[in-house]
Amino acid sequence: MLHAPRGIRPSSGQVVEAIFNILGAAIHDAAVIDLFAGSGALGIEALSRGAAQVTFVERAESSASILRRNLDELDYASRAEIVRTDALRWLSSHSEQVAAASVILLDPPYADDSAALALRELDRRAGAGALVVAEIGTHTRVPELSRLRELRARRYGDSQLRIYEAPST
Repeated sequence: MLHAPRGIRPSSGQVVEAIFNILGAAIHDAAVIDLFAGSGALGIEALSRGAAQVTFVERAESSASILRRNLDELDYASRAEIVRTDALRWLSSHSEQVAAASVILLDPPYADDSAALALRELDRRAGAGALVVAEIGTHTRVPELSRLRELRARRYGDSQLRIYEAPST
């Protein structure tokens, strides 16, 4: 059983299942980034479905500590990297790593503009053919994106799931 920090809104099982059903075989051997990782539920699910490596980006030490414990208990630590920093700051300073990822997962807080800011950064930095999966609040205003092409949008209770693809060159 995955541990989750108090006060964190974990992705529902229905949303997680929908994400990985949509991604299908694209997750196998993928280089994945899990932004706003929290307890790591999305990235850990990617590892369980065959992702080669996941970089978890999480600011809060309490969440990162729980994430480390979850990875250790599931024996996934060797295929994972935990970066303890602000996801938006990390995105703007790690262009090469972002461009190399084949799947980028983000589940930012619903109460602020993190989703819009992260999607704008990913619109500029995601590598050719990368899939960007955003779990955001239903009231979150999605910015206009110039590169990322929306493949799907679905609503699950107070969450919306948006899947984008970066154009191939």
